[in-house]
Amino acid sequence: MSGSETGVEAGIWDRERRWVTLGAIALIFLAAIEALAVTTVMPVVSAALDGDALYAAAFAGTLATSVIGMVASGAASDARGPRGALYVAVTLFLVGLVVSGAAFSMQQFLLGRLIQGLGAGGQTVALYVVVARLYPPHLHGRVFAAFAAAWVVPSMVGPFLAGAIADYLDWRWAFLGVAVLTAAAFALIAVRLRGVDLGGGEPSSRRVVVSRLVLAVLVAVAAVVVGFSADAPPGIGWPVAGAAVVVIALAIRPLLPAGTLRAARGLPSVVLMRGIVAGAFFAAEAYIPYLLMERFGFTATLSGIALTFSAFAWAGASALQGRYGERLGNRRITALSLGLILIALLAVLATAVLGASPAIVVIGWAFAGGGMGLVYPRLTVLTLAYSDASNQGFNSSALSISDSGGSAVAIAVAGLGVATLGGGAAAFGVVFAFAIGLTLIGTIPGFRLGHGAERP
Repeated sequence: MSGSETGVEAGIWDRERRWVTLGAIALIFLAAIEALAVTTVMPVVSAALDGDALYAAAFAGTLATSVIGMVASGAASDARGPRGALYVAVTLFLVGLVVSGAAFSMQQFLLGRLIQGLGAGGQTVALYVVVARLYPPHLHGRVFAAFAAAWVVPSMVGPFLAGAIADYLDWRWAFLGVAVLTAAAFALIAVRLRGVDLGGGEPSSRRVVVSRLVLAVLVAVAAVVVGFSADAPPGIGWPVAGAAVVVIALAIRPLLPAGTLRAARGLPSVVLMRGIVAGAFFAAEAYIPYLLMERFGFTATLSGIALTFSAFAWAGASALQGRYGERLGNRRITALSLGLILIALLAVLATAVLGASPAIVVIGWAFAGGGMGLVYPRLTVLTLAYSDASNQGFNSSALSISDSGGSAVAIAVAGLGVATLGGGAAAFGVVFAFAIGLTLIGTIPGFRLGHGAERP
């Protein structure tokens, strides 16, 4: 690269990479706006569309279909480079936003969320491959720290603005507004990526690609079934959900590195830990605004404050990880991150069950954001450290599949628990206790991460 030729260390903002960096950050920024907005306004949406029973499915469905997008994007990126996969993914994301924003029934809203998932999943994998192809390994930590920093502005205004839109305008604009921004940014990004060499690779056989897509569809359908089981009587919902989880476990194994489900040392543990911590965090966060609105009478605007503080902490911790991650080491990062998440979950659990001050939720949830900010980008760096040009798409896809699959199942199971108990303190307590259990399980792969090729 030019930096090495001139004797100056290349960076993520040098002339050869600056527009790619900017375009990737713009996509992360828009994804952050959408994610924070949905979490904040979902209690309002479910009430407006009479869809309380499908509250969890609105989250789980998007995460489930993202698995399909991830597999397709990973295969396309390995075969032809990530540009085409990225363009298709962003288009699907945009279409899903419009369908959700225009919904007049919970079923139509869920359809839009399913389309969004296809785009969001494909976009994530394609961006990871872009980073792997264009940036040397020593810059990967900085790139993913910059991605985390792209959450800063959304975290400052996203939850509060989404809540204000729902309170004073219409919840639909929380989706349609992001769609307008996505269309504008996509036009700019497409121009900036034109002519940039994103490389190619060796395409997998058609049989392998088709089989992986079939398995991804099975995972997605089973995860959606878990989400919809909350709308059935508990005597039917729990057995159906249990059977669907078994299907997910069987179908997802070939989509992940060998040994992932038994926490084999190295890349398998990296991928497994991503799914576990994502499941714990997002299953709990999906019910933070719900808790504040139902138990403490918060408006949608005020309930977004808890997510704002958490997102700030996430971005700040990610920046620290990007700068000091090598010095801290993976074992310390694991211990610190899981410890912070546990502190947050215990604080929220105590508030939900004992009726303590809601300020504990707002402040406590920031600790969870800090924990995620430390561990999330680190796991991505490690995934690329264990990868080469022949499997960057597969490994990036596996990491994202574990992320979304773990989140989808955890949120759906939490939603089934809430539906069974009918809401109230006990229901919220079950959600947060479940997240605590998942976090403790995360210590198993967390101390088996290894280092890959991140160190010379």
